[in-house]
Amino acid sequence: MLFTPYTPRPSAGRREWTALAVLLLPCLLVSMDVSVLYFAVPFLTAELEPSSVQQLWILDVYGFVLAGLLITMGALGDRIGRRRLLLSGALLFGLASGVAAYAQSAETLIAARALLGVGGATLMPSTLALIRNLFHDARQRGRAVAIWSSAMMGGIAVGPVLSGALLEHFWWGSVFLINTPAMVLLLVCGPLLLPEFRNPAAGRFDLPGALLSLLAMLPTVYGVKEIARDGLAPRPVLVLTAGLLAAAAFVHRQRTARHPMLDLELFRRRGFSVSVLMNLLAMFAVVGCAVFFTQYLQSVRGMSPMEAALWNLLPTLAVGGMAPLAATLAQRMDRARVIALGFALAAGGFVWLSRLAPDSALWFVLVASSVYAAGLVMVMSLGNELAIGLAPPERAGSASALLESGTELGGALGMAVLGSVGGAVYRAGMADALPAALPAPAADAARETLAGAAAVAAELPDRAGEALLTAARSAFTDGFQSAALTAASVMACAAVLAPVLLRGVRTAAPDGEADAAGAGAPDPAAPAGAGATGTSAAP
Repeated sequence: MLFTPYTPRPSAGRREWTALAVLLLPCLLVSMDVSVLYFAVPFLTAELEPSSVQQLWILDVYGFVLAGLLITMGALGDRIGRRRLLLSGALLFGLASGVAAYAQSAETLIAARALLGVGGATLMPSTLALIRNLFHDARQRGRAVAIWSSAMMGGIAVGPVLSGALLEHFWWGSVFLINTPAMVLLLVCGPLLLPEFRNPAAGRFDLPGALLSLLAMLPTVYGVKEIARDGLAPRPVLVLTAGLLAAAAFVHRQRTARHPMLDLELFRRRGFSVSVLMNLLAMFAVVGCAVFFTQYLQSVRGMSPMEAALWNLLPTLAVGGMAPLAATLAQRMDRARVIALGFALAAGGFVWLSRLAPDSALWFVLVASSVYAAGLVMVMSLGNELAIGLAPPERAGSASALLESGTELGGALGMAVLGSVGGAVYRAGMADALPAALPAPAADAARETLAGAAAVAAELPDRAGEALLTAARSAFTDGFQSAALTAASVMACAAVLAPVLLRGVRTAAPDGEADAAGAGAPDPAAPAGAGATGTSAAP
């Protein structure tokens, strides 16, 4: 195998676009794993019998761990090489998928999902950082980021489709095995097509900072989730306080460390910090309501997993061109207005969805979901492009990690907060709907989740079981309505703030777009003569 120099150029060619196609593989898989369990929840409940808390952790722990480690992995990629980190993460992701597929207990599945989060944390900042290093022309980079954003959103939608198709014919663990072939393909094609980038000025890896970032993220997210679920109880408040204190210590560490893992100067760029916030809010709404949407189709409307998965895909197909459209509009008008338009469109879709009823026509929920999805695709595509365009190439790993941390945290918070809002409404609606003679364990199961109520209803006489299931479906739909209204309120606030906070922000790179010196650093592990900015292996 020969090694040829990779020299960044102002205009990307066939090599760069082919490399982008390879980078879409981990994007699809990591985003799919956010949603791949949506349709498998009833099967998990029957097979592994998790408690309501364990069920939440099975869904949440992946996003929590991923979000907690993104900053650490972004800094690590700058030091050891972004391609090397990407391929290492692919190997771990594939192995953890096998463990999850054959888990025999809820505890094992939670641990496997946590390992998947570790692997995902290595993949996400590497892909976006490599895109920043590969595409130096602003227009081409905008198209590349739009494609990347579409892949992310597509993965969230495709996950349930594949999940539903597999659950029609195989056991629930098969939803994880689909990761393995794609990761093998990435491990084979990555060294051939992706150049290596690392930043020699990054210095030593800041292990205390990495530990502080994890100690800040996990307690903060856990505290928010528990407060949203159970109110201001002492334990979650203390946990949240501990997380915030760790976050303050982390920021202090980054300001004073000789070789900080996080470039705080990025937050001095108004467009970057606001883009992180906008993406967090968008993913908050997308992931938080996706859980309700899929369960509504399957448990309220009585669809099979495959049927529900196919209908779930329709809103994504309907808005597939919104990311390129948003990029085109941003070239003709102020992107702040385009982002505000996206948030306003999403708010309208959520308000529409808040009028949903158990017997609403199917087109009603599909059109409402298409409307809010279209708006949020616009927001996330432009937010990603703006944040990455404002970051110098040598800081791409740090910038990508910060951007993805906000995105993944938003998704985790969406599941936690909107899920808790809907859950609270569901439990309130079920308070007076349970038969008086129902045993306490069965009553608790029916009161906690719609899947639990369906299982209890199946054991009751026909008339009593049907009454309980009807009440549970109505209570779940009420919870869905409340979650949609909460999301609509957040989106409306964002639509007002976006044009104020982003007024006058441009994507012109402050350090020069095509400056080869800033495009990447020499790879110390590369053979002599491999070029000044990294290496690419070619056959």
